Amino acid sequence: MSRLIVVSNRVPDVAKGPPPGGLAVALESALELHGGVWMGWSGKSSGAKEPGPLSFHEHGRITFALSDLSRRDLSEYYAGFANSVLWPLCHYRLDLTDYARKDMAGYFRVNRFFAERLRPLVQPDDLIWIHDYHLIPIASELRRLGVENRIGFFMHIPWPPPDVFFTLPVHEAIISGLTAYDVVGFQTGHDVDNFASGLRREGIGGDVGGRWFEAYGRRFRAGAFPISIATRHFADMASEAMNTAAVRRFAESLEGRDLIIGVDRLDYSKGLTHRIDGYEKFLTANPAYHGRTTMLQVTPKSRTEVPGYTAMQREVAERAGHVNGSLGRLDWVPIRYVNRAIAQNVLAGLYRLARVGLITPLRDGMNLVAKEFVAAQDPDDPGVLVLSRFAGAARELDGALLVNPYDIEAVGNAIAQGLSMPREARRERFSPMMKRLLEYDISRWCSDFLAELSG
Repeated sequence: MSRLIVVSNRVPDVAKGPPPGGLAVALESALELHGGVWMGWSGKSSGAKEPGPLSFHEHGRITFALSDLSRRDLSEYYAGFANSVLWPLCHYRLDLTDYARKDMAGYFRVNRFFAERLRPLVQPDDLIWIHDYHLIPIASELRRLGVENRIGFFMHIPWPPPDVFFTLPVHEAIISGLTAYDVVGFQTGHDVDNFASGLRREGIGGDVGGRWFEAYGRRFRAGAFPISIATRHFADMASEAMNTAAVRRFAESLEGRDLIIGVDRLDYSKGLTHRIDGYEKFLTANPAYHGRTTMLQVTPKSRTEVPGYTAMQREVAERAGHVNGSLGRLDWVPIRYVNRAIAQNVLAGLYRLARVGLITPLRDGMNLVAKEFVAAQDPDDPGVLVLSRFAGAARELDGALLVNPYDIEAVGNAIAQGLSMPREARRERFSPMMKRLLEYDISRWCSDFLAELSG
């Protein structure tokens, strides 16, 4: 059986125990099954002008290969090109891209560094799986070094249409980098269509039948592999969490009010101010619900090293404060805004408590919070998912109330519809979504991609 090599920007810290996220668990399980290497950035700065050497840690059948990056690398590769150019570009925010040639050079330099460090670890039959926008050029660098193994790539964030993507000055190098893979995975068919359209528009290739594409003289496969969650595990965790002290205390603090919950890390793609405005619109249009609902918005800080995120944190807090100040009462605060992470088992219990899950990103590759919300529900008395039509999950979770997050009034109306929906209607919406998540969980996603890569 072939070994598996996984390369991702960040790698779980095995010293801190099992990884908390479904993706990390699935990849670790696949690596344990096949045996292999998980390589990436350590999350630390080397404090020097050059990145640090690889450090190796054995854990079962997995070798973790980690490297510190230099301050320059982190500035140019991570905070610069990856998160100040590719991230906003792929989320359709051209106004936020901050292109600098030194950052582009740093991005390709760090990818070359990872490829050169990975090359000696590769055995002839290894399967190599690269993850996300930080590391697109790795395959072309490995090919340059003579690696002929099957290499797959999965894009966790959206792939934009040509008119957006071609604004990137180095778009040809990025597309060329993708064509060096044997399998390219996207979240949705819409992303695949955008990618294929770009190949045709540039006149460099296109779809040649099935999942096969041809460009720059290479044949490769590209398709949609919608990422999922550990559904059964999450459902069990949510059920058990109802008996924990933290969830019981929170439930008591609601004093019988209906809970509306949103959970997102701090990012402009999540539409947090639009969401708060939607809840405010709901309250102003439905005064009978004053004092009868509470919105909990959990938004851990992220990317504090990227300009603009601190100001965004302040803006979201100010919007929540405005609603609380204008509509709140001595005995009722409409919005509880938590700006830190909450343990996953507690979150699962909070999802199960909620009458409405309000997940309204402006653009999202998938949005696993939406899937976790569904998995956490009590099948006999489920809550209602209000979901942005611009999240990849909207293409699978057709029992959700789909909204345009830019339409504040529509968001407010969907909240009202969710809160007033009869139990039987909620069950009818919940059941097919849960069935889908049980059939296509994170393990199935992982095995399907690896089967495609092996074929």
